[in-house]
Amino acid sequence: MIAYLRGNLISKKKDSVILDVAGVGYELNMCPISIENLSPLKEELSLYVSESLSMYSGTVLYGFISEDEKGLFELFKSAVPKTGAKKALDYLAKAKKSLPDFQNAIAKKDIKLLTGIFGFTNKTAEKLANALKNKMENLAISGALKIKIDGIGSDKYVQVLNALISLGFKNTQVKTALASLENEKLSGKEKMEDILRMALKKLTRG
Repeated sequence: MIAYLRGNLISKKKDSVILDVAGVGYELNMCPISIENLSPLKEELSLYVSESLSMYSGTVLYGFISEDEKGLFELFKSAVPKTGAKKALDYLAKAKKSLPDFQNAIAKKDIKLLTGIFGFTNKTAEKLANALKNKMENLAISGALKIKIDGIGSDKYVQVLNALISLGFKNTQVKTALASLENEKLSGKEKMEDILRMALKKLTRG
């Protein structure tokens, strides 16, 4: 079983890469956001690898930047009902916003955080929380929590996010605007209406 590869990156697509290892090209499926952050082509790269069997394509390889990501991907496949490799990779792409915070949200069964911050549907968030609650704590995830408990990372964030999406703004647009506000170091004492007004101003500017 292939668990790790090191070689030169020779091709990058939206959801896969090809790694040249001693003259052999290995194609690995990856999260698009991970691919965006990889080294330039022809540079050496190391990836953790998970194998999956497909009834159509045989053995399919999945690549990960860290052991944390690989471990979570494999946990999605083994612990969450009706979750194959492709869906597990989709789940991982959302959890990658902050693996420590995702682990914390699962442990606390924080459905609002899973839907509002990570972008899971309510049904999927419930499924993940129920399937992983007693298993995520055994998974070694490195790094510190990033999402604030108070201020823009709290329920106010979720309320503003949902309000702006209901007005027709795209999820990614809203999250970008809210992230911009967070970078401006809000005091945390702002009311939901204040955050909504400031975010709306950013979204409609220009």
